[in-house]
Amino acid sequence: MLSNWVEARSTAHTTVLSLTIGLAALAGLALWTSLSMQRAADHLHELNEISDHWGLVVQNVDVADHALADYLRSGTPVMRTPVSNAAGAAGDSLSWLKEHGGPADVRAATIVSGLYGDYSALLRETVAAGDRGDATAAFQKADQAELTLASVRKQLSTVVQLKRLETTDYLRSAEERNGQLRLAAVIAFAVDLGLVALCGAVLIGHRRKILRQAAKSEHEAMHDALTGLANRTLLVHRAGEAIEHARRTGDPLGLFLIDLNRFKPINDTLGHAFGDRLLQHVANRLTAAVREIDTVARLGGDEFAVLLPSVLSPANALVVADNVHSALRESVDLDGLSVDVGCSIGVAIYPTDSADVHDLLKHADIAMYAAKRARLGTAVFEPGDDHSAAQLTVISDLRRALDHEELVLHYQPKADARTGAVCGAEVLCRWQHPRLGLLGPDRFIPAAEETGLIEPLTQYVLDHALAQCGAWHADGWEVPVSVNVGAQCLHDPTFPDQVADQLKRHGRQPDALTLEITESAIIADPLRASDVLTRLRELGVRLSIDDFGTGYSSIAYLRTMPVHEMKIDRSFTTNMRTDASSGAITRSLLGLAHNLELEVVAEGVEDEETWDVLAALGCDIVQGYCLSRPLPAGEFAAWLSARTMDELTAPTP
Repeated sequence: MLSNWVEARSTAHTTVLSLTIGLAALAGLALWTSLSMQRAADHLHELNEISDHWGLVVQNVDVADHALADYLRSGTPVMRTPVSNAAGAAGDSLSWLKEHGGPADVRAATIVSGLYGDYSALLRETVAAGDRGDATAAFQKADQAELTLASVRKQLSTVVQLKRLETTDYLRSAEERNGQLRLAAVIAFAVDLGLVALCGAVLIGHRRKILRQAAKSEHEAMHDALTGLANRTLLVHRAGEAIEHARRTGDPLGLFLIDLNRFKPINDTLGHAFGDRLLQHVANRLTAAVREIDTVARLGGDEFAVLLPSVLSPANALVVADNVHSALRESVDLDGLSVDVGCSIGVAIYPTDSADVHDLLKHADIAMYAAKRARLGTAVFEPGDDHSAAQLTVISDLRRALDHEELVLHYQPKADARTGAVCGAEVLCRWQHPRLGLLGPDRFIPAAEETGLIEPLTQYVLDHALAQCGAWHADGWEVPVSVNVGAQCLHDPTFPDQVADQLKRHGRQPDALTLEITESAIIADPLRASDVLTRLRELGVRLSIDDFGTGYSSIAYLRTMPVHEMKIDRSFTTNMRTDASSGAITRSLLGLAHNLELEVVAEGVEDEETWDVLAALGCDIVQGYCLSRPLPAGEFAAWLSARTMDELTAPTP
């Protein structure tokens, strides 16, 4: 409890604030003491100066008294001068005291001045009588002067006593004040010393806390938060160390990359919380299936890795792979549910397959991809598998391409089959790869679907397509856009909300967007797909079944799916005039769609003759090279400008 209190942020703030106040108080006391001592010194100087003037008055009075006594004893004229000089000599000091002294000094100086004035006058009269030779009068005046002098001395004695008492009292009170200030300073110093000690304890506590947080951060930087396993960073570090050891000893090492086979449908069906617990169980089983010196890592999602130092031979690595398969082959029981996972393992060996860490990871990934593609369970990397390497490169680069916006959108116009007016555009995604050039969707869409990147890719396309749709609207062109949607999006219950957010962000009405879906996406999970499609239709988005007739037999589902249009695949329309079967299928699909009250879009319309035939059969919309090839946004705008404004009409609701 004490350590927690010391390390608390509020304790640190309070301690620092208290120490600041304490130091300020101590500094204030020091300043106050200094000022108090200065005031005391100044006041003592004033008292001493006043006392000095009173001393001069006493001294002048004594001098006058002695001069008078000498004059009377000698009776000679020569002694007259000292008496004359002494008479009134204290007047300047008394005048100064009346001007600069305190109130008591002014009153005393006024009284003494009166008496001293009489005394000085009697001295002068005594001298004058002596000068006249009237000894009797001189002695009489001298006696009067002595009587006046007694009064002056009495007053001066009283003043001197009072000044002495005043100085003594002031010194005593000043000493008391200084003593109190010293005591306050001692107390403040003691308090500040305690606060400094507390600050030291707080700093030490925070240092310990920072060290713990640094250790925790270092651990988190090197380990997976969900499973506690090593992450990719730690795996690469340990693999590098293992390779350096292998170079010295000559012992080969192995690396597994493990991908769970059925994790995504389990995670999508039972929820992410269930999926996280399943990954934790898988992590525990992997750790139990390998040696203590081996490193088990989670690289992300449902992908794991195992580093096997000193594996001695590829055969030994395959034995460990069999152990891993056995561990993951057993069902996992969670919340009363038993689920089967299974995995695909790619194996790479150093130095046989790889020269460094990155090659080892890359080749293990290629082998794992080959194992998954061929359903082998375990595959060992085979040099020369250029196709797998190229495919892996595409997969690893795809997320970076999304982050760096390397994907570009082309737009292929759609037109009313009867009037020829442009009524929309299908959005087609291309990848401007920095090394491989412009890639068509067949080069990366399957990889995106396999790796789970199809959802962020779909969001990317929606974002940019709706932004472009808004730009055309600002230029006066109403061109709705059609975007292809993968199966994973239709199985994601949050997808309708994502679409609504995109429409709101770009300020577009829902009917400006058509989402094209495939038959296979519906057949994979009809109930979930139907729920998502229903919510999208309620949102106001148009829905289209793409490439109808080329996939599963989904006519039964077509009756209940909340879609607006059907797209006839180009494989039928392109050859419908030369191939009787294609023509019959096209007519049948048109009749089916119209009976279900669906709008029909024919793809692959390459010439005007095919366009005319489709229009005669009642096809609603055509799309193909007869109208235009897919164009980048800038070229599409130029193409629109070349057409008359009368052809730019809104699509039929």
